[in-house]
Amino acid sequence: MARVEVSTITQFSYLPILKKPIAILFLSIYLLATTEAHQLFKLPVVFQHFVEHQQEDNNISFLQFLDIHYLHGSPKDSDYDRDMQLPFKKSADCVSVMVSAAVAEQMAITLESPVFLVKQDKIELDHNKPLSSCLSNIWQPPKYC
Repeated sequence: MARVEVSTITQFSYLPILKKPIAILFLSIYLLATTEAHQLFKLPVVFQHFVEHQQEDNNISFLQFLDIHYLHGSPKDSDYDRDMQLPFKKSADCVSVMVSAAVAEQMAITLESPVFLVKQDKIELDHNKPLSSCLSNIWQPPKYC
């Protein structure tokens, strides 16, 4: 009878291989959600709009195109709506929330002498007695000097 050897592959032996791609995935999700990095998805619009400008003026260079659209504000011209579709022209008002957890090392507190707590009885106010004059003054309206 032939013996079949079964390799001993643990259930999670692929995790060291996937550690870097998983880290890149989580970092990408974090950056796209909390920064303006999602604007980079609009880069094809830059080149499409540049081609539109070249159809109007053959002599325009890409640097001139960038100068017109990014260095001189956002003038309202005939293609203003198309200009606002370019990346980094409008803010997406993304919210960034930074949470950090500081974990202190374990500390042991030792007391040199025993500490005794003294139990005090509750102090109850007798509503039949008038309050002191100092306390009653805080409820008076301010006086004009």
